[in-house]
Amino acid sequence: MTRSLQACWVSFSQFAATFGGFQMFTLRLLPYLPRAILRPRLITEQIYSLGALSLVLIMFGGFFVGTVLALQSYSTLLEFGQVDALGAFASEALVRELGPVVTALLFAGRAGSAVASEVGLMRATNQLAAMELMAVDPLQRVIVPRFIAGVVSVPLLAAIFCTMGVLGAYLVGVHQLGVDAGAFWSHIQDRVDLFDDVGSGLFKSFVFGVSASLMGVYEGYYAAPNAGGVSRAATRTVVITSVWILLFDFVLTGMTMPGV
Repeated sequence: MTRSLQACWVSFSQFAATFGGFQMFTLRLLPYLPRAILRPRLITEQIYSLGALSLVLIMFGGFFVGTVLALQSYSTLLEFGQVDALGAFASEALVRELGPVVTALLFAGRAGSAVASEVGLMRATNQLAAMELMAVDPLQRVIVPRFIAGVVSVPLLAAIFCTMGVLGAYLVGVHQLGVDAGAFWSHIQDRVDLFDDVGSGLFKSFVFGVSASLMGVYEGYYAAPNAGGVSRAATRTVVITSVWILLFDFVLTGMTMPGV
């Protein structure tokens, strides 16, 4: 019993130390964010590396999620005689939930782990220490551009994901299942609201982008300076970010749902 209590206390202490270190790291980044505007080239390079190079994955993911969503929802809507509402059902689900969540999970798996590995490798090869010796702050030069690029990229990628998802639902619903094309688009116009639906999805994407980017740079910056440490940093980034995304999605959905 005593050993169990000691193990629980050690685990809690490690969690508290990690959580406190993460909060301090976040506070250290905040003063650098306004200065980063003065060096937009570093941010655009990282937007290309993190966002543009993830574009093909996001487009394929959005398209096939839309097609599967149309196939799965068609039989249910058919029972109620509402197959013409297939477009509204698919687009609302994509814009409010599936688009932001799946985009963030794909981004964490592809770009978040890449950031953690890249920064962790810079730590292992003493590149960050060399910057400090040359009076170059690695937070300003390495960490902040990657963080801002991730925050900017995720909402844009989520918008592309939703667009491809609606296109996939349209091709399956109209050309395969025989849903009327005019009814498909008209129901989307009537049902999907710019502020309630699109705004909610963009806000979620922004929160998820902050989570994924911050965890990636944090794990990479504090990774152990060896191969195992870099590997663990990339793995922890994907796992912890995925849990955060699902948790934040529940909280944000509860906050934005009418009557909740």
